[in-house]
Parts: sequence; C-alpha cells; structure tokens
Amino acid sequence: MDKQRIYVAGHRGMVGSAVVRRLEALGGCEAIGRTRAELDLVDQTAVAEFFRAEQIDQVYLAAAKVGGIHANNTYPAEFIYDNLMVECNIIQAAHAAGVDKLLFLGSSCIYPKLAPQPMAEEVLLTGPLEATNEPYAIAKIAGIKLCESYNRQYGRDYRSVMPTNLYGPNDNFHPENSHVIPALLRRFHQAVQSGAAEVVVWGSGKPKREFLHVDDLAAAAVHVMNLPAATWQAHTQPMLSHLNVGTGVDCTIRELAETVARVTGFTGRLVFDSGKPDGTPRKLLDVAKLKALGWQPRILLEEGLQDAYQWFLANQDRFRG
Repeated sequence: MDKQRIYVAGHRGMVGSAVVRRLEALGGCEAIGRTRAELDLVDQTAVAEFFRAEQIDQVYLAAAKVGGIHANNTYPAEFIYDNLMVECNIIQAAHAAGVDKLLFLGSSCIYPKLAPQPMAEEVLLTGPLEATNEPYAIAKIAGIKLCESYNRQYGRDYRSVMPTNLYGPNDNFHPENSHVIPALLRRFHQAVQSGAAEVVVWGSGKPKREFLHVDDLAAAAVHVMNLPAATWQAHTQPMLSHLNVGTGVDCTIRELAETVARVTGFTGRLVFDSGKPDGTPRKLLDVAKLKALGWQPRILLEEGLQDAYQWFLANQDRFRG
C-alpha cells in the first residue's frame, strides 16, 4: 500500500514543524511541505494547482500570519486578509481535489474576552472578542466555520482544534515581537550572561496562564485526525465541532518566571513592575472533551521550558538584535 501523502501547511513554523516531527516519528506516511517561495498560500490559483498536481491524502492546516499585540494592532488588515485567504484557498482546493480529511489549527483567542473560566467550546460567539487581536480571531473563527460548512454540504471530514498558549522549538525569540515564554527565556539568559543582579518582569505576576508544549499539541493534532469518524461525531456537533487543546492547568506569571529562572540558572532577584499592564486575570481552556477522546499532555512545564531553552541556545544567532 502506498504511503499517505500528508500536506502540512506552514511546515517550517513552530506548530507545523512539530506536526512534521510527530508524523515522521510515527512513520507510515510522507509529510509534504512547501516554503512560501515555493507556494504562496494567498495565491488561489497557485494553491489549486498544487493540490491538483500533488495527490494529497490529508492536510494539517497550520499556516498562519501570527504576531504579538504590537503586530496585531499595527497590521489588522493583513492579519484578517492573509489568514482568511490562506484558509479559504487551502480548504476549497483540498475539497476540489477530493481530499476528505483535513485538520485546521486555530487559537484560543477565538473566545470572548470575558468568557467564564475555564473556557469551554460552547462559549464561542457568545460575547465580544479581545480588541487587540479581533481580526486574527475572526479569521480563525471563519476557519472553523469553513470546515463545518464543507462537512455539512459535501460530507467532508474536516476537523478543528484550538490550542492554548504554545511554546517550544521554532518559537519566535525576537526581542520585540515574542510572546511571554520566549521573552522571559531570552531576558533571563541575557541576565545570566551579563551577571545582572535582577530581572524585571512586567506586571504584578498575579495573572494566570496556561501553557502547552508544541510537541504535545502535535501529538494531540495527530490523535484527533486519526479518530474514527463515528467517535469524532459522537463528541462534537455539526455547528460546534472544534476541540480545545491544552493542559487544563495554569500557573501565575510569577510562578512561570521563577521556573524560567531555574531553567536558565539565574540566581538573582525577580522584580515585578506593577506599573505595567497585567492583561486578563486568567485564561484557561476546558479540555474535558479532548480527555474524553483519550488524549492528555505528557510534557510538564519545567521539562518543556528546558527543551525550549536548549533550542534557543542552539539557534540564538537567528535572533540577534
């Protein structure tokens, strides 16, 4: 029997590269990837031609335009347009080429800003979104609804998972545009290198956040993709079909900073600048549905941070500046 040809859109990104690692570790398939120079996913004609030529069996849709608060606020048009176009082009081209199985990878930012904690799948579209990343969130919600619509009209098996805050190899450690874990790992590393006596952390340290290693997400994604259709349908609804992916456990930013200090070997003082904004007090996903489907994370936070830090040490020349 020929190996399944699986297209991983965004195969060089943090999420896509983790999916490729997982697929290669399991074997029995051929992971297909294309760089942006080889295939512009915003180009509808090019994407359609790719699917017609490559005889793809499955798709993991991990490609996206992503960024922090500054990028989302500065380029809202690009964030909504590019992400919508990528999703529309890939999902329609996959359908037209007869691809029956696709997994769309979204984000927990799809949920209302003031959603009850932990956030269950059912709170989607029940309130206003966080204003700073609304364009990105709208695009991700559209991706879920695209999958559901192709399932309802054409009988496709297109599924969606919404991960919590991710970290790990191939994360963005840029000094200005990175998220909290790579930012802290870099800051504490530099403090150790310079012999600094203290590290300043923005905010009070009291907000709570949930973090998932990207290799755990990849394992969850492959698990969900390979669930029998009857099992999937028994745990979802046609118009509420996405699943949360997380640990179901959170920690304070203070606890995170203390763990990063241990991982990087920083022994100085932690200073919390309460004059800086804290953001939402808590963001935690309800992961009961995914656990009921037989999956749970394996990588503990400190172990995962060690892995992310070692990757940064081996690749820090990419992030000079």
